[in-house]
Amino acid sequence: MSRDKGTTHGARRRRWLLLAAAALIAVTLSACLATQSPAARLPSQPSFLHGLWHGFMAPLSFLISLFTDAVRVYAVPNVGRWYDFGFLLGIGGFSSGIFAGTRRRR
Repeated sequence: MSRDKGTTHGARRRRWLLLAAAALIAVTLSACLATQSPAARLPSQPSFLHGLWHGFMAPLSFLISLFTDAVRVYAVPNVGRWYDFGFLLGIGGFSSGIFAGTRRRR
């Protein structure tokens, strides 16, 4: 009987550690979201690499933007087509990473 309690306690502890790690990762990544103050004048506008990063972070940005107006999914102003291209590649990279595990080997 004591062995069952030990494995239950170990599984419970492992679950809490995974939850804490996931929360820490979410908080860390949320610091990288696409936010810009309209009053701030940046010397350089977001370019291709910013678009790529913002595209990768778009799902998390979208979830947070549902609760606050301070976070946007898409950075404006930006350099235009290069930012758009990076954003689309970032979105595509994120979605292929999610669906890569669902493919079955034949």
